[in-house]
Amino acid sequence: MAKQCNLPNFQTEFKVSIIGAGSVGSTAAYAMLLDGRLSELVLLDHDKKKAEGIVLDMEHSMAFLDYTKVTGTDDYARVKNSNLVVITVGARQLEGETRLDLIAKNRAIFKEIIPKIVKAAPNAILLVVSNPVDVLTFEAYKISGLPWGRVFGSGTLLDTARLRFHISERLCLSPKSIEAYILGEHGDTSFPVWSSANVAGKLLSKMDGFGKKDAKECYDETKNAAYRIIHDVGFTCYSIGTVIKEIMNHIFQHSKIVLPLSVPLENYYGISGVALSVPCVLDSTGVTDVIKIPLNALELKQLKKSATTLKGYLK
Repeated sequence: MAKQCNLPNFQTEFKVSIIGAGSVGSTAAYAMLLDGRLSELVLLDHDKKKAEGIVLDMEHSMAFLDYTKVTGTDDYARVKNSNLVVITVGARQLEGETRLDLIAKNRAIFKEIIPKIVKAAPNAILLVVSNPVDVLTFEAYKISGLPWGRVFGSGTLLDTARLRFHISERLCLSPKSIEAYILGEHGDTSFPVWSSANVAGKLLSKMDGFGKKDAKECYDETKNAAYRIIHDVGFTCYSIGTVIKEIMNHIFQHSKIVLPLSVPLENYYGISGVALSVPCVLDSTGVTDVIKIPLNALELKQLKKSATTLKGYLK
């Protein structure tokens, strides 16, 4: 018997609120505005003038874009009726810091803002982008009281995109033709799933011109990307802004797409009580399912290491 699918939640109006008008939040807002699918966009920041100034700058591009109602504010009441709330607010990762170094600062912020978001938009999907994204996704899930799947993190979707890009350069193929995941923590215990990585069903390990040295170099470049960009620029924003826009699109379109996102796990290879990135099914209702893909002994060990590491930071 065929599996029953969730009915699409197609709407003519789609409202997104972004909490945090820093480099990530404002870049994501602009990417969404250029995309044109939104009917309404709210950019909320504790610095109201900053949010209003960014919005005014974006509004001046409206002559070249499909119309979207855009609001800059510090008032959580303006989040009302949002379909999606994107949380980018938090302390920025500085050079020399790991994502896990940000926990104490950002946990306190989440305890303050999550209840305000849920009060204003109780039916919204919550997408956590702030770092450390896995820890904060689990915190947001607990604080919000929302159903499983309505709160998830951007997780290793960006890491996976970076890995596919670096692989594609070596194979002279489009990144869209590469099927390879990075799973686990969005951080130093992330790991590539080489055992099933493929192009059109052909394992990467069987591809001409792609050996173990290439695989190691691709992952090293992926793992060190954020540190390199932070060293050179001070922050990352363009790639993660695009990732947020893509997630928004898949929710809007009821895509039923499989993406590596951070969700609270329940007996995933025996792992529970922590949020990690695994392949998730995403549609207009949020994450509806997780897929237990085959992992070899090393990959399973690495997944469990991510879980153990992150559990040490949970309260």
